[in-house]
Amino acid sequence: MKQNCINDAELILGYLSGNDQCFETLLKRYKGKVFGTIYAIVHDKYVAEDLFQEAFIRAVNHIRDRRYADDGRFNRWIVRIARNISIDYIRKAKNKPTITDTEGNDLFTYLQIPQASVEDLLIKKEDKGMVRRMIRQLPPDQQEVLIMRHYGQMSFKEIAETTNVSVNTALGRMRYAMLGMRKMMVQQSIGVQ
Repeated sequence: MKQNCINDAELILGYLSGNDQCFETLLKRYKGKVFGTIYAIVHDKYVAEDLFQEAFIRAVNHIRDRRYADDGRFNRWIVRIARNISIDYIRKAKNKPTITDTEGNDLFTYLQIPQASVEDLLIKKEDKGMVRRMIRQLPPDQQEVLIMRHYGQMSFKEIAETTNVSVNTALGRMRYAMLGMRKMMVQQSIGVQ
């Protein structure tokens, strides 16, 4: 049987039995989601790569020490580890996440945001530096959802799983983030329709 067809619990048991290929399959299966979660929080490719490795090392240690209780949610568990490691990194660095590319250039200088919603139109229309400052003025939980949604291109379900809240809470945080940004724009006399 191909390992891609095996569920996560069986792969973990296989790994514990000495089959390292089983963990490689888990790594490949969740690599994109874990890295995306980390990158959405830290906004630095090189830091994200380091934290990605740290997340999987922590997962391996928990599994080897038999501290992982299989409840059929390996996906959520590994993403939660990645999120916690990323938040710890941000706290230790004592700065807000910045949005840069791999070379440290500000993504706002060339980022093309599709015109799919009012929020997208507002972000594209307004001065990029001002938008960045407004995002930084939002409460951390609203910043996180806004960044994950617009820059991490995560669904609200993925955001909810990553932040360990309900989908409605994630939607509410996004709504309040957009209302807060609109309020800031009005206060700064920017035309908002």
